[in-house]
Amino acid sequence: MANPNDLNWDVDGLDWPLRQHSRFVQAGGLHWHVQHLAGPRPGAPCALLLHGTGASTHSWRDVAPLLARHAEVLSLDLPGHAFTGMPPGGVGSPQLTLPGMARAVHGLLQALRLSPSLVVGHSAGAAIAVRMCLDGLITPRRLIGLNAALLPLGGLAGQFFSPVAKLLASAPLVPRLFAWHANEPAVLQRLLQGTGSTLDATGIALYQRLVRSPAHAAGALGMMANWDLQTLSNHLPQLTVPMDLIVGTRDRTVPPEQAPRVLARLLPAARGACVQLDGLGHLAHEERPGRVVELVVQQVG
Repeated sequence: MANPNDLNWDVDGLDWPLRQHSRFVQAGGLHWHVQHLAGPRPGAPCALLLHGTGASTHSWRDVAPLLARHAEVLSLDLPGHAFTGMPPGGVGSPQLTLPGMARAVHGLLQALRLSPSLVVGHSAGAAIAVRMCLDGLITPRRLIGLNAALLPLGGLAGQFFSPVAKLLASAPLVPRLFAWHANEPAVLQRLLQGTGSTLDATGIALYQRLVRSPAHAAGALGMMANWDLQTLSNHLPQLTVPMDLIVGTRDRTVPPEQAPRVLARLLPAARGACVQLDGLGHLAHEERPGRVVELVVQQVG
């Protein structure tokens, strides 16, 4: 039986940001929610936007229209997130692993007959973009990582994070309990404070809508439980697609000092640049979308 708190497009989608650009697509056994914005002219380059864990297309609500002045834009809800369905097999599905999610997004691109020349990934979305390139699923001209989560957690957190996430994700009641608890405004406030970002009332309300959904919580937990960033980290030196990293100096989720080290030691062949955004946190693209788009547009072919 469906949970009444789960997201329903006919109810929650009525005022969803950029609803006029939304459509639903069947691809790779998944029911995808995508938002497709036409470019300024026929044949304009295509930019793919990939959100991070626990987010959705809403996080690009101000970025996508600005970027669409320069490129065709596609954003999507990752498997199990927001209005995209959970993969067959639930939280244990191979499609929630990093390689599996990369293949799933590739299947969607094939169904839409789109080949992005630029991919912008936020946090875990950057990891998906890199995995897709490493696996030969896409050949963009450039990648841009916004507070990119490309390395595993260090120390004790790294040792226990994945097992704990797997334990939580495997318990059917945990997503409902999380959603019930996160529905309290104070809980969401603490979650957002943990990003180092300050959002407006609209942004807070949209995240509130997401976190109160047990299905969305299950998708995010399943993604975290199946994530293997150590393997990705080992493969980073093989990346040859140029990649730039945009970093919010107040990011409390991915350490800002990590980005220059990643570029210098792990992405030498990617020949990218690191740009810092002073005073912005992990959700920098929601805090200052215009500034982020300025940087992205510089790489639109």
